[in-house]
Formats: sequence, structure tokens, C-alpha cells
Amino acid sequence: MFLRTISLTALLLLLLSIHTAAQTVDLFAEVNKTISTDITTGTFKATRIVNGQSIENVGSGVLDFKILHRFGALNQGGYNFFGLDQATMRLGLDYGINNRLMVGIGRSTFEKQYDAFLKYKIIRQQKGAKNIPFSLSYASTIIYKSLRDATTTYTPYVSDKFSYAHQLLLASKINDYLSIQLTPTLIHYNMVDTKTIPNDFYSLGFGFRQRVSKRVNITTEYFYRLNKLDGYYDPLSVGVDIETGGHVFQLHVSNSTGMTERTFINETTGSWGKGDLRFGFNISRVFTLRKPKELRNIKW
Repeated sequence: MFLRTISLTALLLLLLSIHTAAQTVDLFAEVNKTISTDITTGTFKATRIVNGQSIENVGSGVLDFKILHRFGALNQGGYNFFGLDQATMRLGLDYGINNRLMVGIGRSTFEKQYDAFLKYKIIRQQKGAKNIPFSLSYASTIIYKSLRDATTTYTPYVSDKFSYAHQLLLASKINDYLSIQLTPTLIHYNMVDTKTIPNDFYSLGFGFRQRVSKRVNITTEYFYRLNKLDGYYDPLSVGVDIETGGHVFQLHVSNSTGMTERTFINETTGSWGKGDLRFGFNISRVFTLRKPKELRNIKW
């Protein structure tokens, strides 16, 4: 009886040790699997390259208060202080729902526009367990032009003043010094001026970031319009991003006045060839409204 008891005890201990060892192996397998996947970050230094969306999102639970500011044309001369006497701006709030989904709202003084957007990261560039050399996001924006119409022959419906932008953001961080992005874009107008003007406009955006130093990057953004309207030009912007204590201060020169997809892609009246350029800047202040799950139980 005594020997039988010892044998049963030994057998139970052996089974327990095997089960524990199996759990340990599975646990480390999951840890190694997680560690071996390296998600690429910092493809661009802000959520906008200049005017247009970049592949970047704000963090989960983070609220980003943005001020986009554009002065008047430099070629106006000294009387208007080279454009500094005039200004347009956009105030915006962006929020990270999670690590893939970001939403935002804004109000622009130019044409008194309101806009709202969402940006969802479909594919994330990574290496390790999975090697994916690019990131892909979808951005959708709705724009409402609240500027009162001068015409008296037709009273537009509220829906007539809406326009929409749909974009795919395809980006790759080549290395720590160079990133590129392609942005196929569709802009739809609910109402246009004449029957000869289409409601849908297509364009292809190109942007890149070139690192100059640890805290300074050169950015360029250009949109080629596939169907053009007379009197409007393709938008081209060149800027400098300066990182300061976790924030990015963006300075740039552009031929665009508007700051929504409708206005800066399709309705740019300035020309680089004529010197009709505008100095501008983007600044932001971020607030953490919700801590990530892994940080909630940490006492600081």
C-alpha cells in the first residue's frame, strides 16, 4: 500500500512537471513571436505631410489639437508685407480610436468650410515574422462649404454644398533618412457650376521625407490632377519639419490657400511660375485622454 502511494505520487509529479514544461514552451513561443515582428514607425513625422494626409496616425487614446495657418501671396509686395497682412487658418481635432483607426474634425476660414475624416491603417510596414515593405491606409473626408452664395437665381440645397474625398495612402520607409508616399485620390462634388464640368475629379499625390539631421526633415508634397479645370494649378508644397520635445513644428511654402482636399488639390489658383506662393505652418498640441491597456495599471 505504501509503495503504491509513493508510485502514484511520483506519477502525478511527473505529469505535473510535463504539463508545466509544455506551458512554458508555449508561453515563450508566443513571446518570441511577438518580439520577432517589428512594426515600422516614423515613416513621416506628422499626420500630415503638408496639407495632405500622411500614413501616420495619432496614438490610441491621444487627442491632437492642430492649427494650420497660411499667409497671403508673397508676390503682393511690401504694402501687404509680402502676404503677412492676410491669413487663412484651419482649427482641427484629431483622435486615435485605436492603433489603426483615427478620426478628425476641422473648420477652415477659407470658404468657411467644415470637414470631418477618418483614416484607417489597412496594412502596416513590418519586418521579422512578417516582411511587408509598405504601409497602406484609407482616408475618407466629407467637406461642407458654408460660404453664402452670391447668386439669387437658384437657392442651393444643403446637400449641394457637400463634397467628398476618398484616398489610398501607400507609403514606405526606405530607411531612417528617406520615406515616400503615393496617394491616389477621388474628389466628388455634389454640385458643379455647369453641365460640362464633371462631378468626379481624379488625382495622384506624391510625397516624400528626407532627413537632414536628428531633428530636421525636408518634406515635399505634389498632386497631379488627371482632369483639369482652366484657371487652377497643380498644388506643390515644400516644407521643413522640426522636432521639438516630442512635437513637430512644420514650416512650408505652397501655392495653395485652402487646407481641405477639395480646395488644395482641385482649387489652387496660385502658380509657382508667377511667384504666387504662400508661407505657412502647422503646429499641434497632443493630450493623452486614455492610457494604453499595458500602462493603465502602472502607478507613476
